[in-house]
Amino acid sequence: MESARPKVLHEVAGRGMIFHLLATLRELSFDRSVVVIGKGMDELARAVAPTPVAIQDPPLGTGHAVLAARKALDGFKGDVLVLFGDTPLLTCATVERMIEARNGAGDPAVAVLGFRPDDPGAYGRLVSGADGTLARIVEARDASAEERKIGLCNAGIMAIDGARLFALLDAVRNDNAKKEYYLTDIVAIARKNGWGCVAVAAADAEEVMGVNNRADLAIAEAVMQTRLRNAAMAKGVTMTDPSTVYLSHDTRFGRDVTIGPNVVFGRGVIVGNNVEIRAFCHIDGAEIGDGSLVGPFARLRPGAKLGRDVHVGNFVEIKEAVLEAGVKANHLTYIGDAHVGAGANIGAGTITCNYDGFFKHRTEIGAGAFIGSNTALVAPVKVGDGAFVGAGSVITAEVSADSLAVERSEQREHKGWAIRFRTRKSAEKKKKAG
Repeated sequence: MESARPKVLHEVAGRGMIFHLLATLRELSFDRSVVVIGKGMDELARAVAPTPVAIQDPPLGTGHAVLAARKALDGFKGDVLVLFGDTPLLTCATVERMIEARNGAGDPAVAVLGFRPDDPGAYGRLVSGADGTLARIVEARDASAEERKIGLCNAGIMAIDGARLFALLDAVRNDNAKKEYYLTDIVAIARKNGWGCVAVAAADAEEVMGVNNRADLAIAEAVMQTRLRNAAMAKGVTMTDPSTVYLSHDTRFGRDVTIGPNVVFGRGVIVGNNVEIRAFCHIDGAEIGDGSLVGPFARLRPGAKLGRDVHVGNFVEIKEAVLEAGVKANHLTYIGDAHVGAGANIGAGTITCNYDGFFKHRTEIGAGAFIGSNTALVAPVKVGDGAFVGAGSVITAEVSADSLAVERSEQREHKGWAIRFRTRKSAEKKKKAG
């Protein structure tokens, strides 16, 4: 990945790849989860906590990696699922099928996940026996011409009977070019012991793709975004141009939501019912109440909470602020570290001056208040319920309820000044040119 960050912490749809897998396991109620990591991978160990980790030191192959989890799995006799942290697209449905196959007819010791790529190329092949069960896994370089015609390839993911797992692993040898212990060898060992093995085909090759570089990460992101968009539309969300909408793994929508083109959702966004989000909005860590209208070109940052029927228009930014029901901030406004009461109207060009260079301060705007255009509210400050603030004001002190506050210089007019100015300047210009 050419990165200081552990590969499996690189994000797909706003969540590290390994956390997609851990979420799948939680959904399926597995009794134990263990993350096998290399020596010195403290950042990864902290990230996956409280999931326990096992250290593989030194790294001597995939079979050796599973052996590193022996202590964590001590006494466990259930099904053991072996996953790879860089395969974030694996679905619950496929895992369930693997577990079902492992517990199927003949009590097989191992169920291996396969996939059918467009080009099998260098992938290992899953070779079936006469009875249709899995006979062995053969690497492409070792496969015969007939075996290379097999379309079902090894994804590396397995479901293994926990009661037989370590007997199989202990029999694995490292008499190969790399001197490593390969997990794939347990299929042949199981067959030698008279234990059956089965293959399960993934629904599509994308589901088991491993992410090995930034280009792969982009492909995985595209697949995940398609899944998330389809799931949202299936639950009542309208997207006028779905391919330009980007969701996070945890984006939550109500019903009858409409989303325009080029909208990006970061983590932690909750959208209510009957909400319209217009084009080119960026929304992150925000809540949007029922019936609200956002955008176009609006930005909702973490801590933004919009009540029912709020309007946030073009080039408006909201951060760590609550806008109660019916608030309107239709254009060119920044509201940060604030509370805006129900029905208030925020004029164009209004800003809450929330930062003094050292600390953040809050602005309170009362219900039904009217803030005139181009107003600067210098926090900490409060505008009472129903109060009016005149356009162009810089408000530094509390404005009481139902009052008018105006802070600007008195307008003065000098009659005839403009014509005198133009005459003088024209004469100067003529003299200079001549």
